[in-house]
Amino acid sequence: MNNAALFLTGLVAVLHVYFLVLETFLWTKPYGMRVFKLTSERAEMTKSLAMNQGLYNGFLAAGLVWGMMAGTDGQTIKVFFLSCVIVAGIFGAATANRKILWVQAVPGALALALVCAAGR
Repeated sequence: MNNAALFLTGLVAVLHVYFLVLETFLWTKPYGMRVFKLTSERAEMTKSLAMNQGLYNGFLAAGLVWGMMAGTDGQTIKVFFLSCVIVAGIFGAATANRKILWVQAVPGALALALVCAAGR
């Protein structure tokens, strides 16, 4: 169970590094605009907001990696950051795009369930 929890937590961290890159560096590039269905004008207008959002995703990834590296002492850290991922995913799904629920909140919830089960 612990290996599955670590694997899924790592996967959530990698997803958030991907979100960081996408929102911080690729927002105004063809790939980023295609992913977010943006026009070049809209991408330019929202670039600084996306970079800020990307930075927060990087913090989530860093927190998850920190929790993973802390071993058994990282249980609380992983629970906290996975909970943040879930809340952010639910909020994003409610306010921006429902797909965020499946891409962010569900993997976070699955990882959190495994982390909590492994911690018992």
